[in-house]
Amino acid sequence: MTRYEPHLDLDQLVAIDMHVHIEMDAHGHNSLPDDLAVAAAKYFSNGGLSPELDAVADYYRERKMAAVVFTVDASTAFGHEPVSSVDIAEGAARHNDVLIPFGSVDPHQGAKAVDYARRLIEDHGVRGFKFHPTVQNFDPSDTKYYPIYELLQEAGMVALFHTGQTGIGAGMPGGRGMRLGLSNPMLLDGVAADFGDLQIIMAHPSVPWQDEALSVATHKHNTWIDLSGWSPKYFPSELVRYAGTVLKDRVLFGSDFPMISPDRWLRDIEQTELKPEALPGILKDNAVRLLKLA
Repeated sequence: MTRYEPHLDLDQLVAIDMHVHIEMDAHGHNSLPDDLAVAAAKYFSNGGLSPELDAVADYYRERKMAAVVFTVDASTAFGHEPVSSVDIAEGAARHNDVLIPFGSVDPHQGAKAVDYARRLIEDHGVRGFKFHPTVQNFDPSDTKYYPIYELLQEAGMVALFHTGQTGIGAGMPGGRGMRLGLSNPMLLDGVAADFGDLQIIMAHPSVPWQDEALSVATHKHNTWIDLSGWSPKYFPSELVRYAGTVLKDRVLFGSDFPMISPDRWLRDIEQTELKPEALPGILKDNAVRLLKLA
C-alpha cells in the first residue's frame, strides 16, 4: 500500500481541475448501474466515455493540469458497488504529479462510513470527500450525518457536494426515483454554520437555485463554488458577476470530465464576461490555497 503524497510542480501547472470523475476501474467495472450509465451517456452526449484512472492522468499531464479525482459511493441507493476509493487513492499515488484523490463514503452506512472515511484519510492520504445528495439519496442537512462532517473537519478535509440539477437519471421514468431537492445548496447552509472550519465546495452552477448558492457563499466564508458541469457560456449571469468580484477568491475551476472537457471549458470561458483578472485565481491559485498545496 502506497499512501498518497502530492508531488505537483505548481509553477508548471496551468490549472487545477477540481471536479474529475473516475467511474470505471481497470477491470471495466462502472460505478453506475448499466441503465444509468446508458442514460447518462445519452444525456451528456459523450458517447459513454468513462476513462480509467491511468488514462485520466495521461490526459491531464498532456495539458499541464492537475485533477482532483473521485467517484460517488451510492451503494445503498443503487444496490451497486462503486469504483473503489482505495484504488483511486493508490492510483493517484502513482500519478502524484497530476492527480489529487478525494474519497467517497455512503452516508447511509453510519459508523461504518465514518470508519471507512478515517481509513481513507489516515492510510491512503485522500485530501477531501465527494458527496452527491441526489444520487446518494440523503439530506445533507440531517444531523444524523454530522459524525461524518465532524471527522472531516477534525482532519482538515474538504467536503465537495453536488448542487443543483443532475444529468444522472435524467430522461428515465421518474428520473429513476432521484430527488433534485436534496441538492438544493441551502441545505448546506446549516452544515456550514455548525462546522465553521469545514471547507465546503458547492459544485456546479446550482440551477435552479443559483441565488441560494451565492447567498450561502457570500454569508459563509467556509464555502466555495466550483464551476463544473456546464459550459461557461451557459453560466447564469449572476454567477459570472460574483465569480469575478466578491467571490473571486472562493471560486474554483472544474470541468466535470469526462462529461465536459477542460479544453471546452477554457475555450468557452472566453465567451463570458468574467473579469480576466479573476481567472488565475479560479484556474489554480484558489485551489492551491484550499488544498494546502503550498
